[in-house]
Amino acid sequence: MNARARILAFSDLHQARRVVQSDPVANVFVASRLDAGVLSPAGQGVVWGWPANPVSSLLHVGANMVPVAASPAAIDAFADVAGPRRTCQSILGPAGQVLGLWRALCQRWGDAYAATREIRPRQPVMAISGAPAYPADPRVRPLAMEDFESYMAASLAMYAEEVGGDPTTQGAAGAYRAHCRFMVEQGRAFGIVEDGRVVFKADVGPASGGVAQMQGVWLEPSLRGHGHSEPAVAATARYMLARYNTVSLYVNDYNVRAARAYAHVGFHVVGEFASVLY
Repeated sequence: MNARARILAFSDLHQARRVVQSDPVANVFVASRLDAGVLSPAGQGVVWGWPANPVSSLLHVGANMVPVAASPAAIDAFADVAGPRRTCQSILGPAGQVLGLWRALCQRWGDAYAATREIRPRQPVMAISGAPAYPADPRVRPLAMEDFESYMAASLAMYAEEVGGDPTTQGAAGAYRAHCRFMVEQGRAFGIVEDGRVVFKADVGPASGGVAQMQGVWLEPSLRGHGHSEPAVAATARYMLARYNTVSLYVNDYNVRAARAYAHVGFHVVGEFASVLY
Protein backbone atom coordinates (compact mmCIF):
# COMPACT_ATOMS: atom_id res chain seq x y z
CA MET A 1 0.00 0.00 0.00
CA ASN A 2 1.30 3.45 -0.90
CA ALA A 3 2.55 5.51 2.07
CA ARG A 4 0.18 8.30 3.04
CA ALA A 5 1.14 11.93 2.51
CA ARG A 6 1.24 14.25 5.51
CA ILE A 7 0.78 17.97 6.06
CA LEU A 8 4.14 19.61 6.65
CA ALA A 9 4.83 21.83 9.64
CA PHE A 10 7.34 24.61 10.20
CA SER A 11 9.78 22.04 11.57
CA ASP A 12 9.83 20.52 8.06
CA LEU A 13 11.00 23.76 6.39
CA HIS A 14 14.53 22.50 5.78
CA GLN A 15 13.25 19.36 4.06
CA ALA A 16 10.79 21.34 1.95
CA ARG A 17 13.47 23.81 0.86
CA ARG A 18 15.71 20.92 -0.16
CA VAL A 19 12.96 19.56 -2.42
CA VAL A 20 12.22 22.87 -4.17
CA GLN A 21 15.92 23.43 -4.78
CA SER A 22 15.93 20.39 -7.06
CA ASP A 23 14.72 22.80 -9.78
CA PRO A 24 14.75 26.44 -8.61
CA VAL A 25 13.17 27.74 -11.83
CA ALA A 26 10.28 25.27 -12.06
CA ASN A 27 9.62 25.41 -8.32
CA VAL A 28 9.92 29.16 -7.72
CA PHE A 29 6.23 29.53 -6.83
CA VAL A 30 6.33 26.98 -4.00
CA ALA A 31 9.72 28.31 -2.88
CA SER A 32 8.18 31.78 -2.62
CA ARG A 33 5.31 30.37 -0.55
CA LEU A 34 7.82 28.77 1.81
CA ASP A 35 9.53 32.16 2.12
CA ALA A 36 6.14 33.71 2.92
CA GLY A 37 5.63 31.32 5.84
CA VAL A 38 3.10 28.88 4.39
CA LEU A 39 4.33 26.22 6.84
CA SER A 40 3.76 28.43 9.89
CA PRO A 41 0.53 28.07 11.89
CA ALA A 42 -0.78 31.32 10.41
CA GLY A 43 0.31 30.50 6.85
CA GLN A 44 -2.18 30.70 3.99
CA GLY A 45 -2.38 27.34 2.28
CA VAL A 46 -1.16 23.84 3.02
CA VAL A 47 1.87 21.90 1.83
CA TRP A 48 1.67 18.13 1.77
CA GLY A 49 4.83 16.02 1.81
CA TRP A 50 5.55 12.47 0.70
CA PRO A 51 6.83 10.10 2.00
CA ALA A 52 6.69 10.83 5.71
CA ASN A 53 10.44 11.12 6.24
CA PRO A 54 12.58 12.10 4.49
CA VAL A 55 10.21 14.08 2.26
CA SER A 56 11.01 13.89 -1.46
CA SER A 57 7.80 15.30 -3.06
CA LEU A 58 5.54 18.24 -2.23
CA LEU A 59 2.05 19.43 -3.06
CA HIS A 60 1.08 23.04 -2.36
CA VAL A 61 -2.67 23.51 -1.95
CA GLY A 62 -4.14 27.00 -1.89
CA ALA A 63 -5.74 28.97 -4.67
CA ASN A 64 -3.29 27.00 -6.83
CA MET A 65 -2.49 23.31 -6.46
CA VAL A 66 1.18 22.89 -7.39
CA PRO A 67 3.17 19.63 -7.32
CA VAL A 68 6.94 19.61 -6.76
CA ALA A 69 9.17 16.68 -7.71
CA ALA A 70 6.09 14.45 -7.55
CA SER A 71 6.80 10.85 -8.52
CA PRO A 72 3.94 8.56 -9.65
CA ALA A 73 3.76 7.12 -6.13
CA ALA A 74 3.64 10.62 -4.64
CA ILE A 75 0.90 11.62 -7.09
CA ASP A 76 -1.24 8.68 -5.97
CA ALA A 77 -0.67 9.63 -2.33
CA PHE A 78 -1.55 13.28 -2.96
CA ALA A 79 -4.70 12.32 -4.85
CA ASP A 80 -5.81 10.18 -1.90
CA VAL A 81 -5.53 13.04 0.61
CA ALA A 82 -6.94 15.77 -1.67
CA GLY A 83 -10.50 14.84 -0.78
CA PRO A 84 -13.75 15.12 -2.74
CA ARG A 85 -14.14 18.89 -2.28
CA ARG A 86 -11.94 20.87 -4.65
CA THR A 87 -10.78 24.17 -3.14
CA CYS A 88 -8.19 25.23 -5.71
CA GLN A 89 -8.86 27.35 -8.80
CA SER A 90 -6.12 25.70 -10.84
CA ILE A 91 -3.53 22.95 -10.93
CA LEU A 92 -0.26 24.17 -12.41
CA GLY A 93 3.42 23.32 -12.62
CA PRO A 94 5.62 20.84 -14.50
CA ALA A 95 3.49 19.32 -17.24
CA GLY A 96 4.01 15.62 -16.52
CA GLN A 97 3.29 16.05 -12.82
CA VAL A 98 0.26 18.30 -13.32
CA LEU A 99 -1.43 16.10 -15.90
CA GLY A 100 -0.64 12.93 -13.93
CA LEU A 101 -2.04 14.47 -10.75
CA TRP A 102 -5.16 15.71 -12.53
CA ARG A 103 -5.88 12.26 -13.98
CA ALA A 104 -5.37 10.67 -10.56
CA LEU A 105 -7.72 13.20 -8.93
CA CYS A 106 -10.37 12.59 -11.59
CA GLN A 107 -10.12 8.83 -11.12
CA ARG A 108 -10.24 9.10 -7.33
CA TRP A 109 -12.84 11.88 -6.88
CA GLY A 110 -14.70 12.32 -10.18
CA ASP A 111 -16.38 15.52 -11.33
CA ALA A 112 -15.01 17.68 -8.51
CA TYR A 113 -11.76 17.70 -10.48
CA ALA A 114 -12.86 16.43 -13.90
CA ALA A 115 -15.17 19.37 -14.63
CA THR A 116 -12.57 21.83 -15.92
CA ARG A 117 -12.89 25.18 -17.64
CA GLU A 118 -9.77 24.68 -19.73
CA ILE A 119 -6.65 22.51 -19.87
CA ARG A 120 -3.41 23.93 -21.26
CA PRO A 121 -1.15 20.87 -21.61
CA ARG A 122 1.93 22.52 -23.10
CA GLN A 123 3.33 25.79 -21.77
CA PRO A 124 7.05 26.20 -22.48
CA VAL A 125 9.06 27.51 -19.51
CA MET A 126 11.70 30.02 -20.63
CA ALA A 127 14.53 31.65 -18.70
CA ILE A 128 17.30 34.20 -19.07
CA SER A 129 20.34 34.71 -16.85
CA GLY A 130 22.58 36.99 -18.91
CA ALA A 131 22.06 40.40 -20.43
CA PRO A 132 19.10 40.55 -22.85
CA ALA A 133 20.05 40.24 -26.50
CA TYR A 134 17.67 43.03 -27.51
CA PRO A 135 17.97 46.79 -26.93
CA ALA A 136 15.80 47.91 -24.02
CA ASP A 137 12.94 50.38 -24.44
CA PRO A 138 13.94 53.35 -22.27
CA ARG A 139 10.29 54.21 -21.61
CA VAL A 140 9.81 51.16 -19.38
CA ARG A 141 9.90 52.13 -15.71
CA PRO A 142 8.60 51.00 -12.34
CA LEU A 143 4.98 52.08 -12.10
CA ALA A 144 3.89 54.43 -9.33
CA MET A 145 0.60 54.94 -7.52
CA GLU A 146 -0.34 57.78 -9.86
CA ASP A 147 -0.40 55.10 -12.58
CA PHE A 148 -2.55 52.75 -10.52
CA GLU A 149 -5.96 53.08 -12.14
CA SER A 150 -4.56 52.61 -15.64
CA TYR A 151 -2.38 49.72 -14.41
CA MET A 152 -5.48 48.14 -12.88
CA ALA A 153 -7.33 48.45 -16.21
CA ALA A 154 -4.39 46.90 -18.07
CA SER A 155 -4.23 44.07 -15.54
CA LEU A 156 -7.91 43.31 -16.04
CA ALA A 157 -7.43 43.30 -19.82
CA MET A 158 -4.47 40.95 -19.48
CA TYR A 159 -6.42 38.63 -17.18
CA ALA A 160 -9.36 38.47 -19.58
CA GLU A 161 -7.04 37.55 -22.46
CA GLU A 162 -4.77 35.09 -20.66
CA VAL A 163 -7.02 33.44 -18.10
CA GLY A 164 -10.55 34.31 -19.20
CA GLY A 165 -13.26 35.97 -17.17
CA ASP A 166 -13.09 38.81 -14.69
CA PRO A 167 -11.18 38.40 -11.40
CA THR A 168 -13.32 41.09 -9.76
CA THR A 169 -16.56 39.11 -9.92
CA GLN A 170 -18.13 37.00 -7.17
CA GLY A 171 -17.08 39.36 -4.40
CA ALA A 172 -13.38 39.30 -5.30
CA ALA A 173 -13.11 42.90 -6.54
CA GLY A 174 -11.46 44.12 -3.33
CA ALA A 175 -8.97 41.27 -3.26
CA TYR A 176 -7.83 41.77 -6.85
CA ARG A 177 -7.57 45.52 -6.40
CA ALA A 178 -5.52 44.96 -3.23
CA HIS A 179 -3.25 42.58 -5.15
CA CYS A 180 -2.66 45.16 -7.89
CA ARG A 181 -2.00 47.86 -5.30
CA PHE A 182 0.53 45.58 -3.59
CA MET A 183 2.35 45.02 -6.88
CA VAL A 184 2.74 48.75 -7.50
CA GLU A 185 3.60 49.68 -3.92
CA GLN A 186 6.25 46.95 -3.72
CA GLY A 187 7.92 48.00 -6.97
CA ARG A 188 6.94 44.76 -8.72
CA ALA A 189 5.02 46.39 -11.59
CA PHE A 190 6.75 47.81 -14.66
CA GLY A 191 5.29 49.50 -17.68
CA ILE A 192 5.17 52.12 -20.39
CA VAL A 193 2.82 55.04 -19.77
CA GLU A 194 1.68 57.23 -22.66
CA ASP A 195 -0.63 60.20 -22.09
CA GLY A 196 -1.45 58.89 -18.64
CA ARG A 197 -2.34 55.40 -19.90
CA VAL A 198 -0.43 52.16 -19.32
CA VAL A 199 0.13 50.66 -22.77
CA PHE A 200 2.60 47.95 -21.67
CA LYS A 201 2.90 46.16 -18.37
CA ALA A 202 4.85 43.29 -16.85
CA ASP A 203 5.10 42.14 -13.25
CA VAL A 204 7.54 40.41 -10.94
CA GLY A 205 5.60 37.31 -9.92
CA PRO A 206 6.82 34.66 -7.49
CA ALA A 207 10.47 35.10 -6.52
CA SER A 208 12.81 33.22 -4.23
CA GLY A 209 16.56 33.28 -3.84
CA GLY A 210 18.10 34.13 -7.17
CA VAL A 211 15.05 33.34 -9.33
CA ALA A 212 12.06 35.52 -10.24
CA GLN A 213 9.19 34.81 -12.59
CA MET A 214 7.96 37.49 -14.99
CA GLN A 215 4.17 37.51 -15.15
CA GLY A 216 1.27 39.50 -16.53
CA VAL A 217 3.00 40.65 -19.70
CA TRP A 218 0.54 42.72 -21.72
CA LEU A 219 0.75 45.16 -24.64
CA GLU A 220 -2.03 47.39 -25.86
CA PRO A 221 -3.61 45.45 -28.78
CA SER A 222 -3.29 48.34 -31.23
CA LEU A 223 0.50 48.32 -30.70
CA ARG A 224 1.02 44.64 -31.34
CA GLY A 225 2.88 43.49 -34.41
CA HIS A 226 4.91 46.69 -34.66
CA GLY A 227 8.11 45.66 -32.85
CA HIS A 228 7.24 47.03 -29.40
CA SER A 229 7.20 43.74 -27.46
CA GLU A 230 10.88 42.78 -27.58
CA PRO A 231 12.36 46.09 -26.35
CA ALA A 232 9.71 46.39 -23.63
CA VAL A 233 10.33 42.84 -22.36
CA ALA A 234 14.10 43.38 -22.61
CA ALA A 235 13.81 46.49 -20.44
CA THR A 236 11.72 44.66 -17.85
CA ALA A 237 14.18 41.76 -17.82
CA ARG A 238 17.04 44.20 -17.22
CA TYR A 239 15.26 45.67 -14.21
CA MET A 240 14.63 42.18 -12.81
CA LEU A 241 18.15 40.89 -13.53
CA ALA A 242 19.56 43.76 -11.51
CA ARG A 243 18.09 41.99 -8.47
CA TYR A 244 17.84 38.32 -9.46
CA ASN A 245 20.25 35.93 -11.16
CA THR A 246 17.61 34.31 -13.36
CA VAL A 247 14.30 35.54 -14.76
CA SER A 248 11.79 32.95 -15.96
CA LEU A 249 8.33 32.92 -17.48
CA TYR A 250 5.96 30.47 -19.10
CA VAL A 251 3.90 30.96 -22.22
CA ASN A 252 1.04 29.12 -23.89
CA ASP A 253 2.34 27.01 -26.78
CA TYR A 254 -0.26 28.48 -29.13
CA ASN A 255 1.02 32.00 -28.49
CA VAL A 256 3.73 31.66 -31.11
CA ARG A 257 4.26 35.42 -31.47
CA ALA A 258 4.95 35.87 -27.76
CA ALA A 259 7.29 32.87 -27.59
CA ARG A 260 9.22 34.20 -30.58
CA ALA A 261 9.52 37.63 -28.96
CA TYR A 262 10.87 36.14 -25.73
CA ALA A 263 13.40 34.10 -27.73
CA HIS A 264 14.56 37.25 -29.54
CA VAL A 265 15.17 38.89 -26.16
CA GLY A 266 17.34 35.96 -25.08
CA PHE A 267 14.97 33.69 -23.15
CA HIS A 268 15.50 29.99 -23.85
CA VAL A 269 13.28 26.99 -23.14
CA VAL A 270 14.20 25.16 -19.93
CA GLY A 271 11.10 23.07 -19.28
CA GLU A 272 7.36 22.72 -19.81
CA PHE A 273 4.40 23.53 -17.61
CA ALA A 274 0.74 22.59 -17.84
CA SER A 275 -2.29 24.31 -16.33
CA VAL A 276 -5.68 22.89 -15.42
CA LEU A 277 -8.14 25.76 -14.94
CA TYR A 278 -11.48 25.64 -13.09
